Amino acid sequence: MDGDELLAEEGLLIERLADDAGYFLRGGRLLERLRTPHQEIEVWDTPRFGRLFRLDGCFMTSECDEFHYHENLAHVAGVAHPCPRRTLVLGGGDGGSAEELLKHPSIDRVVVVELDAGVVDIARRHLQAVHRGALDDPRVELRIGDGMAHVEAMRGQPAADAFDLIVFDLTDPVGAAKPLFSAAFFGACRALLAPGGTLSLQLGSAYFQRDQVASVLRELRTAFGVVRPYLAYVPLYGSLCVFAVASDTLDPAALGAGEVDARIAARRLEGLRHYNGAVHCAQFAYPNHLRGLLA
Repeated sequence: MDGDELLAEEGLLIERLADDAGYFLRGGRLLERLRTPHQEIEVWDTPRFGRLFRLDGCFMTSECDEFHYHENLAHVAGVAHPCPRRTLVLGGGDGGSAEELLKHPSIDRVVVVELDAGVVDIARRHLQAVHRGALDDPRVELRIGDGMAHVEAMRGQPAADAFDLIVFDLTDPVGAAKPLFSAAFFGACRALLAPGGTLSLQLGSAYFQRDQVASVLRELRTAFGVVRPYLAYVPLYGSLCVFAVASDTLDPAALGAGEVDARIAARRLEGLRHYNGAVHCAQFAYPNHLRGLLA
């Protein structure tokens, strides 16, 4: 019996952070397992994280800690933008990113492009605490299909339909997802942005996935004039994670804490559990050992 089989026998779930590192947690009860043409989807009811969502054995999100991830994807860029109206989410079939974006009163359109309809179905059945009904909000347009194909198809759309924010709520940049993190695809996304628009994404672990983080940053900086990495700990991912906002003109790191808090208050962004002005500024401060990687 190998290590993974032993953990399964003990009712434990493992999250691999690298070939030689990871952590485990007690699985609790399996609520549903679904095999789709794209992947295996699971939802577990766990003692530590509540309902936990996995794709092909990898932790994606949980109802108890999702705000660390989704607030960072949506609000660092969203608050930096003076008035976001139209947004595109690539991935995000659990609805967590859409739910956060809809807190901005100016937003009137959120296009969610999810590869796998099974993710949306599972989310509707089990992840209400993550999406909070956002998947059925009239401002949300849900499209099932390949994100790269959808971006290419939208490149000829009228300027009036350009996006103010694009959010990458995707799996890690490996395997079939790797081309989505290339300079060429970032450039295709850039072509969909309105003037002053931004792209936000999570790049990986600052400690366990340094090469991956460095590679994605290089690709981003090839496509965009302003790329600002920032840091946040996501408990489910077991590590300090690197996020980034990319734009041609907008620099979220230039905002002070007072201005961020003023915008949060003016927009009446309620229910934030992670994000505020002080956190915004702190996340753009890099420890000495990461400056070479991120600066």
